[in-house]
Amino acid sequence: MPSAEQPVTKLGGGINQIGGRAYNERLVLSLIRIEGQAPKAELARMTGLSAQTLTLIVNRLEADGLVTRRPPRRGKVGQPSVPYTLNPDAAFSFGLKIGRRSVELVLADFLGRIRTRAREDYEYPRPDQVFSFVSEHTRRMRRNLSRAVRTRIVGIGVAMPFEIWNWQDHIPQASGALDTWRELDVERKVAALTRLPAILANDATAACAAEILNAEHDARTDFAYLFVGWFIGGGIVLNGSLYPGGQGNAGAFGSMLVSSNRGRPVQLLRRASLHVLEEMLHAQGLDPNGLWTIAAQEAAFRRTVRRWIRQAGRSIAEAIVNASSVIDFQAVVIDGAMPEELRDSLVGEVRQACSSFDRRGLSDLDVVPGNVGADARATGAAMLPILTNFTRDREVLFKDLSGP
Repeated sequence: MPSAEQPVTKLGGGINQIGGRAYNERLVLSLIRIEGQAPKAELARMTGLSAQTLTLIVNRLEADGLVTRRPPRRGKVGQPSVPYTLNPDAAFSFGLKIGRRSVELVLADFLGRIRTRAREDYEYPRPDQVFSFVSEHTRRMRRNLSRAVRTRIVGIGVAMPFEIWNWQDHIPQASGALDTWRELDVERKVAALTRLPAILANDATAACAAEILNAEHDARTDFAYLFVGWFIGGGIVLNGSLYPGGQGNAGAFGSMLVSSNRGRPVQLLRRASLHVLEEMLHAQGLDPNGLWTIAAQEAAFRRTVRRWIRQAGRSIAEAIVNASSVIDFQAVVIDGAMPEELRDSLVGEVRQACSSFDRRGLSDLDVVPGNVGADARATGAAMLPILTNFTRDREVLFKDLSGP
């Protein structure tokens, strides 16, 4: 129970008491990020803060280089309003995606736009190879930046599958090598290598965070998010915020049980992942690398891809219809590490399969493509330190705001 000296408010409303400055600044930055741009009067209306308090906050953010003025907007009556937008050069962050088949490092700006990147492919992730890549490329990227930009790097976010060692039966060539990840403190190792604060997140959760920041969902505040990569995962968004769950695994759609051709339920990842598609193509003697040029591939290749789309689409539909009976989602967003044409075909198949199921007692469910694409995991990772440092936080009101 908070003490009488601790101001309490619902997320989305401002507080005028002394001690709320950190929260109010984060709140204003969050609203500008969501709106794209907004004048002081509109920000005051949205936060409930007095015009004087709001003006002090925005002026302080502008002096710190976090927001910038846009050209005045002239209306029919009164003085023109001056909208404020986030300054993309205000802060930067590294994003590290450790995947089952590749590692990628990006440097993103305050808006989440990727400025530079590096990538390395492998058969399976070995810690020594991954950490050598991180050390080499963070140094290289820093060398190519001005001194001013280097001082504005606020951290490094890491997106990787949790308990990656549990999936080595899907990577025969790993032969137990993934066990070395079991004892590693990845956050601490990456922080030591880069000398930056590090934040670790599940890779699909990070992708979901990137979707929230880049989405145009209108009034949708509750949706399920699925990212189809070498495996498949996802996230849950409630009231416009990512819900990670008590142990960070909310939205683990890949582990949901769905029907199989043999009658026994299997996990969704065994029906609707790029790993499954790769196996299907290999079984036909076809090269999976052709996925990025599907139209140019032979007929047998395209037939196999269509067969996977039908299988994956029906299985994903089964998973999300079942999930929607527990949480009344307004929409399901599907993205993936694949060409847009393949993703859009998969989305269409999921829509069709959903319409064929008996959904009596359930609300209508929109199935829509994501807004980020293959970069979602790395972008989400890069945004983690920025979100931690500059956006609203449910816990900030109950932290010690008097410290450094």
